[in-house]
Amino acid sequence: MTRVDIPRKSIYRLSIYQRCLQRLKENDVDTVSSEALAKAAGVKSTQLRKDLGYFGPLGTRGLGYNVDSLSKTIHEVLGRTKLQPVILVGVGNLGSALLRYGGFRKEGFEVVSSFDLAPKSRTSAAGIPIKPMSQMVDYIRANTVKMAILTVPANSAQGVVNDMVAAGIQAILNFSPTVLDVPENVVVNSVDLAVELENLSYFIR
Repeated sequence: MTRVDIPRKSIYRLSIYQRCLQRLKENDVDTVSSEALAKAAGVKSTQLRKDLGYFGPLGTRGLGYNVDSLSKTIHEVLGRTKLQPVILVGVGNLGSALLRYGGFRKEGFEVVSSFDLAPKSRTSAAGIPIKPMSQMVDYIRANTVKMAILTVPANSAQGVVNDMVAAGIQAILNFSPTVLDVPENVVVNSVDLAVELENLSYFIR
């Protein structure tokens, strides 16, 4: 499928729509209206139709969307028609927990290797190799890896990112509590667990 230039927020919502469609398929639902899918995703139906409209007419007026067909289209748009290799950098407590998480592969991502300053063993509990940081750049280049998960301390994050980007990494899921400086062609999604908890605390009474 030809890459379509759409807003980043729309790309994020496509992932939400995909999860809703997966649940519908698991419940043997063949078609869904824009109103029903939008409600399940927590957005307005006008927003859903706008997001999906970037890829041409995907639904049938009066009938809605074919669940399987729409799911396959979004899969292609998100580049998940085959397993996407990912590396993880920083095998501390959080990194180790992420390596044990079994949901990545189900969603189309495969953590192929991990890197740490002091690898304690050659493989993690999940069977994923843990290599020394000195091998990271060569590994990225040799295996054409484009995505990385970053779980290193804040004071070393930028230096690690500079090396990853120079080696060819284009997308980073950042768990380090710091703002990263990257080129325009590199996308960073940051997850600050403390900030998320702080936001949740507002709703506690």
